[in-house]
Amino acid sequence: MDFHLPEELQMLKDNLRRFVDSELIPIERKTNDGTEFFPGIQKELEEKARGLGLWMFDVPEEYGGLGLGHLSKAVMWEEMARTIAIPARNASIFGPRVSPILYTLNEEQKERWLYPVISGEKKSCFCQSEPDAGGDPGGMRTTAVRDGDNYIINGYKRWITGAGDADFAQIVTATDRNKGSRGGLTVFLADMDTPGIKRIRQQDLMISDKPWEIAFEDVRVSIDQRVGDEGDGMLAAQSWLTEGRLRHGARGIGVIERCLELACSYAQQRSTFGEKLSQRQTVQNMIVDMFQDLHQLRLMVYDAAWRADNGEDVRKQSYMCKYFGDERSFKAADRCMQIHGGMGLAKDLPIEQFFRDQRSMVITEGPTEILKMALARQILRQYGD
Repeated sequence: MDFHLPEELQMLKDNLRRFVDSELIPIERKTNDGTEFFPGIQKELEEKARGLGLWMFDVPEEYGGLGLGHLSKAVMWEEMARTIAIPARNASIFGPRVSPILYTLNEEQKERWLYPVISGEKKSCFCQSEPDAGGDPGGMRTTAVRDGDNYIINGYKRWITGAGDADFAQIVTATDRNKGSRGGLTVFLADMDTPGIKRIRQQDLMISDKPWEIAFEDVRVSIDQRVGDEGDGMLAAQSWLTEGRLRHGARGIGVIERCLELACSYAQQRSTFGEKLSQRQTVQNMIVDMFQDLHQLRLMVYDAAWRADNGEDVRKQSYMCKYFGDERSFKAADRCMQIHGGMGLAKDLPIEQFFRDQRSMVITEGPTEILKMALARQILRQYGD
């Protein structure tokens, strides 16, 4: 069994490593405010990214992209996460962010929603989380009630990333609350200027994101704006969530590795009481723990990505990649900060940004407790008989 990356993927990884080290890390504190790029910076970085030949790497070939597989994308996400030059959420220098849901649309819907996103003409946001239904979509209170050839949507969404400049929303609704997440959810697409859609307020958080609260008051959408059949909402959302959770895991690899690099470099430079930090057993233990977490997480993510490329259902693996990656990368940032002491709190270094971002990742797109609960059900079925 060969655990090495294929030669072409190793070359991709090496090229990205050089790009991040030479082009991004040196300017990482000058590119963004933690949430958005400073004026002109994104276009400048996009031009450099085009030079790598990786423009729209995650867009399928049939839509003009490179169509990289999950393992290749995991390598991309991993390497790009080693720097804070790119805001952690809803930002890219390799082309537009395209929700996997949009690829499932019929041709008429693709003309209206997918192709404008790929061309950069439109942006979308994904509206699932609610005040009483974050990690539990079955408790969703936003409803879509059939009215002839239309549906009327009423409800309230919270923690919606990218809603401020989104042109349209992907709205997860309850069309049958009795069925909940087992056939009772349906996704609709609606322009953000549709009557009844109101951006209520932007939430100021400790992290590199300012999500929105959105109200839907008697929003009328046609049946042509429904994604798939009524009740297919959980299936549609799952494709977005599964890829997102693999991305969380891959991001965790990059964060741990950068924190390990910073910690090892500082520990070999800094002396206290006549001895290098690197000679102290407590510091050595923290460094070894980071290295072990890095090794375990990389194996988990690469395995899940390889399985996805081979057509397997990797929901279970994505749960593990997500919560293990987020928790261990947050712990790596914490250890790195502790090794640096007061310097770890300084904004001259990326450590405090990693710390804040990774703490938030533990909660978003499926908190650890919810994912473990879902995993436990599967494990009990598998081993309980």
